[in-house]
Amino acid sequence: MNDSTVLLSLAGGALIGLAASLVLLTHGRVAGISGIFGGLLGRPPADFSFRIAFIGGLVLAGLGVALLVPDLVPHTSPSILLSAAAGLVVGFGTRLGNGCTSGHGVCGISRLSQRSIVATVTFMVTGAVTVYVVRHVFHAGGAS
Repeated sequence: MNDSTVLLSLAGGALIGLAASLVLLTHGRVAGISGIFGGLLGRPPADFSFRIAFIGGLVLAGLGVALLVPDLVPHTSPSILLSAAAGLVVGFGTRLGNGCTSGHGVCGISRLSQRSIVATVTFMVTGAVTVYVVRHVFHAGGAS
């Protein structure tokens, strides 16, 4: 990992923390992306505009970075079928875990929520095991 990667990672983490804090201060709610997005899938909620603005901001920020600083965006092309399957598994996991990494990892841990600490440890261990299995058992996805 080079110095610019470390600095960009620190800056990104600080911006995520700042954004989560602003959502909590201005709206009194946790910035859990799966919960905010999931609330849009049923009957329109009372805070529909907040949810649309939040999700729209995420999409526009990603597009903006891709257009303005394309070198910061990894250029991979997974199959659409693999991406859809991964999305479904992540969606199932966020429902099962009653939240996502942003809700539990960023917001829950900062509030010292025991449930969020357990969920985040589970996310991290599962991710590490998955990387190990993919790289060392299936010999795919990068250097072993």
